[in-house]
Amino acid sequence: MARLLGKRVIITGGSTGIGAAIARRFLDEGAAVCVWCRNPDNARLIKSELPALSDVVGVDVAEPAQVDAAFPRSIAALGGLDIMICNAGISIRRDFLDIDRADFDRVMRVNVHGVFYPSQLAARHMMQADGGTILITASTAGVVGYRHYADYNASKGAVLAMMRTMAIELAPKVRVNAINPGYTSTPMQDAEYSPEMLRRVNGIIPMRRHGRPEEIAALYVYLASDEAAYATGGIFTFDGAESVGSAATTL
Repeated sequence: MARLLGKRVIITGGSTGIGAAIARRFLDEGAAVCVWCRNPDNARLIKSELPALSDVVGVDVAEPAQVDAAFPRSIAALGGLDIMICNAGISIRRDFLDIDRADFDRVMRVNVHGVFYPSQLAARHMMQADGGTILITASTAGVVGYRHYADYNASKGAVLAMMRTMAIELAPKVRVNAINPGYTSTPMQDAEYSPEMLRRVNGIIPMRRHGRPEEIAALYVYLASDEAAYATGGIFTFDGAESVGSAATTL
């Protein structure tokens, strides 16, 4: 349990769900961790739950000025940076015809700009130092069509395209990979789906359940570790085989 001993990590959206699970697991693996989050209540909670965190910074990743201020603060707290995890994201369940333009812009700014701003700062730092790793939380929604999430789907497709270019341009010094979680038991998921909807989804997934954040965090540990030294430009899907088939395959 020390595969990341001495590694210095920033996790955006690190106070709940997948991000919090990553923070917890990375601490267990010996890393020094800074968490960025937007919600002050969540910030206080993660601080109390994980007192070993190097820092918890209030950041709206959609706002470049806030990212620019948070980055040097985190570098100072950590003493450098080896791993940047761009995990912050939002979704709004709505039919395409009913998507509000302001909501569309917000989803794109958080999910796309909110990856670009911190990852570019991290890449510049890593290229001038000893290299590093950037991991992006994308989604199966970036490669498979889901109803009611046109803006979210578009944002995740965009970050996958950006990741590919980053991996090519930053190699061999900086590795860049994306993780595509499928349906995962998180507060964001529970807020948008009723218990009945969750049961129906589980009936479609071949594994017959949602993924757990701690299971996904284990994949981040591997990709951040030296064991994955040859892994870059990859899209690692973690969805219980949901996206490789269709609803028809369950009949």
